[in-house]
Amino acid sequence: MGFIQIEDELGAHNYKPLDVIISRGERVWVWDHEGRKYLDCLAAYSAVNQGHCHPRIMKAMLEQAAKLTLTSRAFRNDKLAMLYQTIREYIHYHKILPMNSGSEAVESAVKAVRKWGYEVKGVAPEKAEVIVCENNFHGRTITIISFSTDPAARIGFGPFTAGFKVIPYGDSKALEAAITPNTVGFMVEPIQGEAGVIIPPVGYLREVKQICNHHNVTLIFDEIQTGLGRTGKLLADRHEDAEPDVTLIGKALAGGYYPVSAVLSNSEVLGVLRPGEHGSTFGGNPLACAVANTALKVLVEENMVENSAEMGAYFLNGLQQIDSHLIKETRGRGLMIGLELKPEAGGARRYCEQLKEIGILCKDTHNDIIRISPPLVIKKDEIDWALERFETVLTKSQ
Repeated sequence: MGFIQIEDELGAHNYKPLDVIISRGERVWVWDHEGRKYLDCLAAYSAVNQGHCHPRIMKAMLEQAAKLTLTSRAFRNDKLAMLYQTIREYIHYHKILPMNSGSEAVESAVKAVRKWGYEVKGVAPEKAEVIVCENNFHGRTITIISFSTDPAARIGFGPFTAGFKVIPYGDSKALEAAITPNTVGFMVEPIQGEAGVIIPPVGYLREVKQICNHHNVTLIFDEIQTGLGRTGKLLADRHEDAEPDVTLIGKALAGGYYPVSAVLSNSEVLGVLRPGEHGSTFGGNPLACAVANTALKVLVEENMVENSAEMGAYFLNGLQQIDSHLIKETRGRGLMIGLELKPEAGGARRYCEQLKEIGILCKDTHNDIIRISPPLVIKKDEIDWALERFETVLTKSQ
């Protein structure tokens, strides 16, 4: 029985992967179990920004794994303090809560912001509201899907957690209108990734920051996908100089080697958490911290953020030059690109499958959109190689 048959027989069918069995990776390239080579244009949903199997991160992981992997937060460890210092140096936040997955970071932020609302803002018990946006993607837990607008994420999973209000994305006036005395937070993606690389109007991030400041509402940016160089800045908020009260990071925080996430906050929000009120056995463990510390340094010291900006603009321009009646719009920022097809194209999945056959791996989303997000180490000649193949697939039926 082959790998695909085993997975189909024994695995839960909660994914519909392309039929490729990847067994090895290096930089922007991966190889299947039969030796065929592919350009990775997904980067594990931006978790592998530093490229597959980056040697510096690998070295840090192996060295730490031989010393100490887990203590739990019942004790202190030296690597956690080092990670705190690196985050402070690069990202400038006062308080840091280390967790494991992106969903854990989102859940942690919701808990902390609610508690802040009760203890600091003075919201009546059990009345706190958090505002979110339509077509958001913040994770898969019950509380998070409670404020999703994707039917596939919700149907069959209720009852849901209360306390959330949904508004249109990119509409600052809708945010202003939705705020009440019970509003404790507004959580938003600077660019909506899973929704199809939806970029808000210019000035939107600054506007929502001003609105939240005016109404004493905690502004939370979910940068789990957009952060750590993906959009051509270390954090996407820096495109508009709109630093929020809370930033959520994950995925590329460990360069694909380990699940690591973090809630970054001003002292006021995370300052409400006291011993015993929140925690994680694996959050902040020494192995995770050693990996994350090096992964952050690699991004900055090896100029991957700048490369994302330069190569992203080059890639986007090249895709926009493809003359195809199938393409509705190509949009992006940095190396976070969405290629939206017209309805008559018959869905993006078929084109992802065709691209796979000629050496490119990317992902369809929301039926008509091809997401393109290679590791940030991609080079110009590799983009040229990819552009030829995108053009072949998108124009061959003309």
